[in-house]
Amino acid sequence: MKIIILMKQVANRDAVLRINKDATWIEESDISYETNESDGYALEESLRIKEKKGAGEVVVVTLGPARAKTSIKDALARGADRAIHIVHDDVNHLSAFTIATILAEVIKDENPDLIMSGLQSDDSGYGQTGVILGELLGIPSASIVIGIDAGDEFKVKRELESGWYQWFTYQLPALLTIQSGISQIRYAGLKGIMAAKKKEIRELTPSAEALGHSQRQKIEKIYFPLKTKQTQMLGQGDVKKGAAELVEKLKTEVRVI
Repeated sequence: MKIIILMKQVANRDAVLRINKDATWIEESDISYETNESDGYALEESLRIKEKKGAGEVVVVTLGPARAKTSIKDALARGADRAIHIVHDDVNHLSAFTIATILAEVIKDENPDLIMSGLQSDDSGYGQTGVILGELLGIPSASIVIGIDAGDEFKVKRELESGWYQWFTYQLPALLTIQSGISQIRYAGLKGIMAAKKKEIRELTPSAEALGHSQRQKIEKIYFPLKTKQTQMLGQGDVKKGAAELVEKLKTEVRVI
């Protein structure tokens, strides 16, 4: 079984973020980076499936600048077999549709049995790239996956609202977006780190055709939430009247009751 893992490098969750001068993204010059959390869980699930099957190949695919190679090497050290690095410096200004188009162009030649990614990225948080990619490749997809049974039948457990979940049986090839916390992520040992140095990292660049697709969406402005406060006096000293006005505001303005 060939499994492709989509992996993204994002700003460290403890980094102090500053908005750039154009107010279109964060200032990236002086922050550290890490692997997107839910992508790490997707990698772990792929390695467990390979171990259960006793054979197969896990291929990491990353779209990002040169610095993203550190996340790729970490994935190889954990057990991935090889990697494809689609080098592009301005990923954060690409829409989910354009990113999925670039990925589809590369992945279709690999003919994978299974594609997995994190549910969403920790920076943009679109949660769209995976499912759009599944549509572009013409394969079934499942989102918010919290369990995988890769036995005789390939079964997927999906999280629903209010604590409910559902099991689906899928025909491969398929695409899954993985929820964080699905399993316990392994760390790279010394043996894995040494082995990673000999594993292939193939570098590509997006085609002009893929980059030329309509963005469909773009970031207009990024800003920190404005902190404001306002005080209203209700009832004009009448407790019952004030209570009635408060209930009305909770219904019509706040909409919590």
